[in-house]
Amino acid sequence: MTDALTRAKAVADAVLYEGYLLYPYRASAAKNKVRWQWGVLTPAAYAAAGTGEHHWSQAELIAEPPDDGVLQVRLRFLQVQKRVVEAAGRAVPSLTVDGTEYTTWEEAVEREIAAAIPFAALRRGTCVPFHVEGGEDVEPILGGDDARLVRRRAGLRGELRLRGEALPGPFGGVKLRVGVYNKSVWDEPEATRDEALAHSMVATHTLLSIPGGAFLSLIDPPEWASVATEECVNERTWPVLLGKPGRCDTVLCSPIILYDHPEIAEESQGPLYDGLEIDEILTLRTLTLTDEEKRQARATDTRAAELIDRVESMPPELLDRLHGTIRYLRSVTGDAEEPPDVPWWDPEADASLSPESDTVNVAGVAIGKGSRVRLRPAKRADAHDMFLSGRAAVVQAVLLDVDDVWHIAVTLEDDLGSELYAQHGRYRYFGVDEIEPIATEAP
Repeated sequence: MTDALTRAKAVADAVLYEGYLLYPYRASAAKNKVRWQWGVLTPAAYAAAGTGEHHWSQAELIAEPPDDGVLQVRLRFLQVQKRVVEAAGRAVPSLTVDGTEYTTWEEAVEREIAAAIPFAALRRGTCVPFHVEGGEDVEPILGGDDARLVRRRAGLRGELRLRGEALPGPFGGVKLRVGVYNKSVWDEPEATRDEALAHSMVATHTLLSIPGGAFLSLIDPPEWASVATEECVNERTWPVLLGKPGRCDTVLCSPIILYDHPEIAEESQGPLYDGLEIDEILTLRTLTLTDEEKRQARATDTRAAELIDRVESMPPELLDRLHGTIRYLRSVTGDAEEPPDVPWWDPEADASLSPESDTVNVAGVAIGKGSRVRLRPAKRADAHDMFLSGRAAVVQAVLLDVDDVWHIAVTLEDDLGSELYAQHGRYRYFGVDEIEPIATEAP
């Protein structure tokens, strides 16, 4: 594995286990009974039965390889492993032996498929088949009469399909396509989703690296490549640049929405599985669990047990670090006024602001409550906002945040529920550069 891929692994691991186990981290919790939501590739037969699942994913992106360049690929996913507690020859939900509880649960086994492919070979297209063995492991429960833990895994088959096509024009570059396919031979039309997941690839993602080369950002490409990047088709995965800003030799094709150069905060003390940006909240909530809830969590999964132990032993100074860190300070010229003795989050902190009467200038038009605007989500918007591109909306409020950035709260003109949303203060928010006036008159 290249140095770039090694450095990228921390972010990829967070993606691999995002949502693996949700607070309060015990099997009996309702939200832990429906699992494996991200990057799931089921067998083709199950996907074709109208289940809403898929058996393949595809990433397309633009690469600039050096002469004789080689593409380093790491396909990573979880294989579901059913851990069953058996007592006297039959499966039971849980069993307590000598004060230790054992729980039936679905664990996961990390899998990684590696390949190194010269770009010259990618012009013809390359297929990398792979097979992951199934199996059964038995672990006796000491002190239990005929009690044991049985771990079962179904075998998996899949394919990596890769192709690189030279871009037309004088600038060079290669349009790279990476497809991941579940080729497991399993056809049970009446199967439940839980049964199908045993034959699925979960949290599927790929790490790509070009030693000595570069990838182009799909979020902010150079002007010469804007048409080529817009034509890239990504299905159930999205490529983002990894590493410090400025690095572009490694990409993560992620099953969850990320931006370029994602990082794990240095203040984070370890994975919490239930969200990537709320360490403090989850840590404090975990500390409030009762001894019985912690016991159940430890019995559910070894990762949950490690999490509970880490949180309980965290010294106060490390917990304080989770409270907040200023990573960027804007330079201010001139004499700063003495800030009022009012918390920034209090509406009285700046009585001069009035979201319902304030206006902001957009293309020479004063936009405020009641203005009609056309939505033009920018590249930084998420998928939900991008679907609204071109829709007409009515401005409900104009807000200024603590970083002096304006936000426009709107409701959709053709949404039958917009009046109800407005009554409850439920709006959609866009930046000034993401709207354009429809009417020329001021509100």
